[in-house]
Amino acid sequence: MAKSTTNNKNGLFQKGKLDITFLSLILILLTIGLVMLFSASYAYSLEYYGSSYKFIINQSIYAVIGIIFMFIASRINYHIWQKLSLPIFGAILILLFALLIMPPMMKGMTVKRWFAIGGFSFQPSEIAKFAVVIFFSTLIAANQKKMNSWKFVGGMFVLLIITCGLIVLEPHLSATLLVGAIGVVLIYIGGLNRKVVIAGLAFAVGAIVLVIITQSTGFISYGADRIKYWLDPWQDPTGDGFQTIQSLLAIGSGGVLGRGLGQSRQKYLWVPEPHNDFIFSIVCEELGLIGAVVIIIIFALLVWRGFKIAMSATDKFGSLLAIGLTFQVGLQALLNIWVVTNTIPNTGIGLPFFSYGGTALVILLAEMGIVLSVSRGASIEKVK
Repeated sequence: MAKSTTNNKNGLFQKGKLDITFLSLILILLTIGLVMLFSASYAYSLEYYGSSYKFIINQSIYAVIGIIFMFIASRINYHIWQKLSLPIFGAILILLFALLIMPPMMKGMTVKRWFAIGGFSFQPSEIAKFAVVIFFSTLIAANQKKMNSWKFVGGMFVLLIITCGLIVLEPHLSATLLVGAIGVVLIYIGGLNRKVVIAGLAFAVGAIVLVIITQSTGFISYGADRIKYWLDPWQDPTGDGFQTIQSLLAIGSGGVLGRGLGQSRQKYLWVPEPHNDFIFSIVCEELGLIGAVVIIIIFALLVWRGFKIAMSATDKFGSLLAIGLTFQVGLQALLNIWVVTNTIPNTGIGLPFFSYGGTALVILLAEMGIVLSVSRGASIEKVK
């Protein structure tokens, strides 16, 4: 990581050239994602909404908005997020708490994940990932000498546990895993002593387990059922195990070369909501093992390039920011693929750039724009 601090931290706009390789990988994944979303969703969309184009039109609109936000974020000096990190993190904690005390968005719904304002809905847990990245990056960069202090690091773990605790109460297991993992990785990379890492992890795991154990019977049943039907989805092949079974059938029927783009059979109302969390099963069925591996490689290249940008950043904050945002994408993609292949229990997690969800896509592209902003700063140092 570069030690230079000559990059302008006070200006509103970030100078320099953005990383074309990273940008290209983003656009490639987004393009493939939109194509696969249309292929996976048109039968479901026609059946339930009377039009084959509902999901692809909405997602395309959000993709354009997201790209605009991405380029705007790439031009804004990323150091501005240091000044905004505390207000954003505080606001997210308030929203997460408010979500728990408010009634569910829809009558009969058992989970509390969304706020609905007019015809627009969003999940605070999606923004919580970003909030943890910028807040922890700010804390670590400003307190580098305190990273071996039990008091300071313990305080960070307490903040992380509070955040994860509020999310797990929704309940939203996938977001809890992501937020917790992002926080731990940033603390570790920030220069934490290994002994403190081990102690902190033990404390965090113990606290999360305690939160889970002390929850209502409904939450325990919620998690237990996920594990039960992960171990053997055939216990309830027409109920809770149905989605996993149909996903595995789709993956297996794709073989090495796949049935061909648009030729999936499982998307015809067999895989439930194939445009969301289980879109990768349709990818495997249509594009086969080769197509799936190619997509995984592109994700891996995106993570590699993001980490390379982080290592060339001009300061600690920029480095941690790029690592946190890139790690989030890589881990989310990995968890989604594991869920779809039944490697881990179903956690309800989308595949970045592929799964349907306008708000999530816009936030994701804006975050990638921030990584590109870090790359602009690094390019200035290369010229010098």
